[in-house]
Amino acid sequence: MANKLKHDRQLVINQATNLFWEKGFHATSMRNLQDHIDMRPGSIYAAFGSKEGLFKETLQCYADGSLKRLQASVEATPSPLAAMKHFVKLVVQQGKNQAPNEMCMLVKTVSELTEENEELLEESKRLLKVMENAFADLLSQAQQAGEIDSSKDPQRLARLIQMQLIGLRLYARTSNSENSVNDLIDDLFNCLK
Repeated sequence: MANKLKHDRQLVINQATNLFWEKGFHATSMRNLQDHIDMRPGSIYAAFGSKEGLFKETLQCYADGSLKRLQASVEATPSPLAAMKHFVKLVVQQGKNQAPNEMCMLVKTVSELTEENEELLEESKRLLKVMENAFADLLSQAQQAGEIDSSKDPQRLARLIQMQLIGLRLYARTSNSENSVNDLIDDLFNCLK
């Protein structure tokens, strides 16, 4: 298995990410992992040190994926503000239709874990801050482009978007109206100008 893992490590992490994202840290047993990623517990421990070690790598994988989607939105749109809006719509729509869980994995982790898993809890918070900073950078670019009032604090706006994104994902889960979700996203971005 060690040779296979060497070549498929990212695949294993991706599969584990989806499982942890769907079930949460505590509800994912070693047996679930064994069945889902096709590795025996001994191999998981040898490769990742522990269930916690694997989970920490899945958190980073999830955050990296989000940053890649944000960058893809930048490349696919004509302006920084349009990129931010595109990203929000993409995440909300994918969360409802394609993701293992409609809730952000980092938010789900912060909601689930206590100080008993302090290292993982702090890592989740750190990665949420990384996302917030990426949002703030993009919003700062939007200010430079004249899309957002320069007197507004980009970091505060980034926190607002992050908070609204959490709520939008939950609202999309409970709503049967894609139009209502899109209207709320439009409202959010109209407030930024």
